[in-house]
Amino acid sequence: MKVMIRKDAKGALSAYVPKKDLEEPIVSQEKEGLWGGSVTLANGWVLALPEMAAGTNLPITVEARRLSGG
Repeated sequence: MKVMIRKDAKGALSAYVPKKDLEEPIVSQEKEGLWGGSVTLANGWVLALPEMAAGTNLPITVEARRLSGG
């Protein structure tokens, strides 16, 4: 599923899923660098993110896979 990852002015990460019109904060991440691991959203969804370069600019839309939750 397409997911837009962005960072607000305070540095908090969030994920927006356009098909579900859902925006949730990212509450935990498997890897410090974000990419190539999984993230957990505030609603309980766990998403697997693709491998990307460490310096990837945000916001960015990526193809993520939902592992569990909701």
